[in-house]
Amino acid sequence: MVKHVVCQKFADKKDAATAAEMLRALMGQVPSLRSMEVGLDYLGSERSYDLVLIATFDDEAGLKAYDKHPKHEEVRAFIRAHRTGTVSVDYRVE
Repeated sequence: MVKHVVCQKFADKKDAATAAEMLRALMGQVPSLRSMEVGLDYLGSERSYDLVLIATFDDEAGLKAYDKHPKHEEVRAFIRAHRTGTVSVDYRVE
């Protein structure tokens, strides 16, 4: 199993909320996406990011299929146009 974790910062919190809804809508549309958790930060601390995505795939091929899926590319384009920062981690679950 592979986990894909991404944190995003946005200048406008409304864009973070829009991105969260767009990401949640991917469930059932991307066949390789096994599970997805999307959350919005509520603390707003200096080190906080605004949005987190935790997605699960069977394997690296599933993650790659998600990455290239047209629905995901639409969401990614919106996020890239509105984010101010991003970090990610992809790891294998034993």
